Amino acid sequence: MGCVANGRGLSPQASEDCVISCVRRLQETMDSGTIVLDEGNYILSEYRDNLRSDGQPGVGDAFLKWVYNYQWNPQRCQRVRITPLADGTGFAEFPEDPDLTGFDLSDRMFVAAACAHPCRPPILNAVDTDWWIFRDTLQRNGVALEFLCESDLQRMAESGFRAS
Repeated sequence: MGCVANGRGLSPQASEDCVISCVRRLQETMDSGTIVLDEGNYILSEYRDNLRSDGQPGVGDAFLKWVYNYQWNPQRCQRVRITPLADGTGFAEFPEDPDLTGFDLSDRMFVAAACAHPCRPPILNAVDTDWWIFRDTLQRNGVALEFLCESDLQRMAESGFRAS
């Protein structure tokens, strides 16, 4: 979502409406929302490693800075413990469902964190089609999802385009 909020250069598959939706949601979060991070900083590392602006800092970059600034403020950031599996295939908190075997390994930390949180907060997605493809199975396993760019995801799914 942060990459999309930085502009279409990093996510050309995102429509202008999608970019606007992501910018608004990140701004709302920074203004008055909360986020969930894991105690091992897997999620923070994923944000840092994948959020690259296309030259001009954008809202996604501002969000990353916000996360760094508020990561230890319990009113803005709640931390949960997730347990990496020894074989590197994910986390103990990730649902044991054979229908999720093909789910992206790099996204399993988000599912694990949501499952480890007592309130099971929703996971927000912009244009990562893996979440769209596995949405029914994830929801069946108690994982709440919120798609900010549903029409873009439907268009990509219909065309066979996969983005992660």
